[in-house]
Amino acid sequence: MGERWCAAVLRVLVLQAAWALAGGQVRYSVAEEAKAGTVVGRLAQDLGLEAGEAEARRLRLVAQGRRASVEVSGASGALLVSSRLDREELCGKSAPCALRLEVLLERPLRVFHVELEVTDINDNAPIFPAARKNLSIAESSLPGSRFPLEGASDADIGVNAQLSYTLSPSEHFSLDLQKTEVDGESLFLVLRKPLDRETTPVHRLVLTATDGGRPSLSGTMELVISVLDANDNAPQFNQSVYKVQLPENAEHGTLVIKLNAMDLDVGSNSNISYSLETLFPQDGKDVFAIDRKSGEIRLRKDLDFEDVSLYRLQVGATDQGNPPLSGHCKVVLEVLDVNDNAPEVRVTSLSVPVAEDASVGTVVALLSVSDRDSGENGRVRCWVWPASPFGLEATFAGSYSLVLREALDRERVSEYEVEVRAEDGGAPALRASRGLRVPVSDVNDNAPAFAQAVYTVLARENNAAGAELARLWARDPDEAGNGRVSYSVWEGGAGGGGWRAASSYVSVDAESGRLWALRPLDYEELQVLQFEVRAVDAGEPPLCGNATVQLFVLDENDNAPALLPPAGSAPEAGGVAAAEAAAAAAAGAGSESGTLWAWAAWGAPAGQVVAKIRAVDADSGYNAWLRYELWEPRGKGPFRVGLYSGEVSTARALDEADGPRQRLLIVVRDHGEPARSATATLSVSLVEAAEAAAAAAAGSSSSSVSRSALGVELGPGAASAATNVWLVVAICAVSSLFLLAVVLYGASRWAPRAAVLSGPGPTTLVCASEVGSWSYSQRHSRSLCVADGAAKSDLMVFSPNFPPPPPGPAPKDTQPEPSALLDTVSGPSFIPFSAPFHPPS
Repeated sequence: MGERWCAAVLRVLVLQAAWALAGGQVRYSVAEEAKAGTVVGRLAQDLGLEAGEAEARRLRLVAQGRRASVEVSGASGALLVSSRLDREELCGKSAPCALRLEVLLERPLRVFHVELEVTDINDNAPIFPAARKNLSIAESSLPGSRFPLEGASDADIGVNAQLSYTLSPSEHFSLDLQKTEVDGESLFLVLRKPLDRETTPVHRLVLTATDGGRPSLSGTMELVISVLDANDNAPQFNQSVYKVQLPENAEHGTLVIKLNAMDLDVGSNSNISYSLETLFPQDGKDVFAIDRKSGEIRLRKDLDFEDVSLYRLQVGATDQGNPPLSGHCKVVLEVLDVNDNAPEVRVTSLSVPVAEDASVGTVVALLSVSDRDSGENGRVRCWVWPASPFGLEATFAGSYSLVLREALDRERVSEYEVEVRAEDGGAPALRASRGLRVPVSDVNDNAPAFAQAVYTVLARENNAAGAELARLWARDPDEAGNGRVSYSVWEGGAGGGGWRAASSYVSVDAESGRLWALRPLDYEELQVLQFEVRAVDAGEPPLCGNATVQLFVLDENDNAPALLPPAGSAPEAGGVAAAEAAAAAAAGAGSESGTLWAWAAWGAPAGQVVAKIRAVDADSGYNAWLRYELWEPRGKGPFRVGLYSGEVSTARALDEADGPRQRLLIVVRDHGEPARSATATLSVSLVEAAEAAAAAAAGSSSSSVSRSALGVELGPGAASAATNVWLVVAICAVSSLFLLAVVLYGASRWAPRAAVLSGPGPTTLVCASEVGSWSYSQRHSRSLCVADGAAKSDLMVFSPNFPPPPPGPAPKDTQPEPSALLDTVSGPSFIPFSAPFHPPS
């Protein structure tokens, strides 16, 4: 196919040459880019030269200053292409492109003009001024906007230079090619659809220019269209609502959240500043702060879940465009509870005091327990300490009742300090407590109780009227009127003188319980007085308690010894009464009776009883224990007196040197303090034995008056025995009464302590003899010093057992209980004592 094309070209050239010769000029045409050696035309032939003539005549081209790219073949005389022919280089855009050549032929010299037309082939593609074209178009440009473009150029000419343009597919742009005679071709880029920089900030298109050659060639240029930003986008957050949690104990400056708003614009249109507004609560404006540039929200003030548990914040983001646009979002901040609040215990109602007879289940107080925290931190557990006698009962959520769970006893516990404790369920747990003072009001449920069921009181006789004998105290553990005790005497019996009313001897103070004597006591008249003291409280109804009081009158040495008539005389029947009368008549330290008479025979051996002095003392014990002393004559007389028997006997054998009569002064003393005495004068006539017998016979047949005048026993037989009998009878009578008192006291001491109101008391063993009586305690014995001298071992003091005082402080309106029996005795005149038995000598 290429060969046919070449042949066609040659035929054209030949025709042109023939035409040129006819006109006097040879014309050739050759396509550009013909290969070297290509025959443009047979120049020698066309010039009419013979074969070989061209070489002989040196047919050649004359140089014209530029390379013609053709040459004449010396051998053939043909015009050949010697080098590359580029029409565009030779002629540019000129058309036609004709090269004027001069051919020189020698011998003869001739010059021929040869015109060589270089024809165009489509060997140049369209070329744009630049491979890339950058355009900037505002995104606010309206559709239809036209933007001029510089077209491509094609070095070819003619059809090969006729260009057509195409644009790569784009929904936003198109091409518009306008041709005018004045302006020629104008190429425009037309905006078909609004631009959105935020969607496509840069559009890259390919503009293609295609020439009309065959085959056509094309050139391309890249259009880089940058969309210029317009402030058409407000800043936007990636969420409309942000939820944040922050513990309530977060410190100041804690980062809450960092917000980042996006503005699709660029430049100043995308520079964002942040603002913060508190929607809820209204007073929470200063709690948070936002950094205007970074969008960081930080804590400025303390959080308190119990005050505000939720914050709603509105954050604004504003760009710096013109006009500025803004975007908004909400931040919901949930404050997380921290166990920073201890439970609160409040008393809403308190019913005090509580009566001690209140029933179990009685509501004492209403309490409200709360914890400002939530969840486990606000779940509260409550209890009462101590656990009894009160307890808690839940009524409904957060409310409790303090109720009585055990019976109360005000006398055991008069007031309770109750502590209601609460603990929440946080970690660590917080605790709180509330103290309640619950006093217990008194109910008259306790009767007055004496410390002893039986009180033994010892009082000396001849006490002063109004003297205090003892203080009785009954304890009533109730308070106020229920514990205010009043005392009174209940009648009892009096021993030693028949039945007598106790109220005639003693009285008790109604308030203090002081027992005092209404009149002086006389042991010889009254030895034992037993009565009851009743203690009654002022409650409603009143309760009472009793105690038995045994008042023992202690003997004082207020009676001097009295001489008794001889045994067998008239006053014998009432000997004791006569002795008492005689003792009453003897006032003072001692008394002196008349002269007594007795007879003794000369030659009587030593130890023979010639007389017996008989005396009696109305007192008892030591005070009635008599001793006899020979006062005159002193020294070694012929007679002596038995110390305790009163028998006058010969100290030695009597002789005539002793004289016809002996006058003896005998003193009878008791053992009291101070001792009392009586004197007897005994006149002893010394006679012959026969006269003494006759005198004794006459004495036995004489009248009672004469024997009374004698006042002595004439023999050691019956008269002495009668005197001893009367003395023993008197002493035993007194001792029996004392024994009874001591037995009762001993029984009160060893009686069971459960007997509070009344009952038999312990008894005390009383021993008696014909010379006295004494009491003996099996538990306590002490030596008693009755004078400034040495202690007497035959005197013993006993202390009855008193029960210990009740526990706790004694009531203010009651008297203290005596600590020992001696405290119940009024003054120094009350001395319990005992007189051991001493047989008469």
